[in-house]
Amino acid sequence: MKKYFITGLLIWVPLAITVWVLTAIVRAMDQSLLLLPQSLQPEKLFGVYVPGIGAVLTLLVVFLTGLVTANIVGQRLLRFWEAVLARIPVVKSIYYSVKQVSDTLFSGNGEAFRKVLLVRYPHPEAWAVAFQTSNPARDVADMLPDEHVGVFIPTTPSPVNGFFFFVKRSEVIELDMSVDDALKYIVSMGVVAPPMRNPLGRAQNQ
Repeated sequence: MKKYFITGLLIWVPLAITVWVLTAIVRAMDQSLLLLPQSLQPEKLFGVYVPGIGAVLTLLVVFLTGLVTANIVGQRLLRFWEAVLARIPVVKSIYYSVKQVSDTLFSGNGEAFRKVLLVRYPHPEAWAVAFQTSNPARDVADMLPDEHVGVFIPTTPSPVNGFFFFVKRSEVIELDMSVDDALKYIVSMGVVAPPMRNPLGRAQNQ
């Protein structure tokens, strides 16, 4: 009896959490419909809430934005918009900080979040999985006696939160693990172990 109950939980719990997360994402993206005039909102037109229309609209806007800014005219409009934002003190600081982070994460260049590391945290006898972010800024590096590296230590089961530290490069261990595997390992609190890799670097099933 207990065995069958646990087996059922193992099937339904991941499915329920997946549906819950996707529903939350779709509902959040559906908020873009509030930008439309009230008379054009699907709920007013159809008389009932239709989930997913806002998500489709959001994806379409993102795609069209990328399509427009890919040409010369779009690039000029983007530079004009950024010049306007640069004249607003507080907005300038927030916008350019977020833009630098997003450019680093979503572009294929750079080393940010490309390497998975082991670092000593929260005390010298413990180890935590972390991601390399960058090298210290010059002002920071000049104040440190040895070569350091910036690391982000995510919390579990929510890896979007965490801690940012500078750690001696000589005291970190670089793992032969992909970022995706490391995230699964962290979210599962160590239950879902990453696949072992052979000497050629290919993943093997455990």
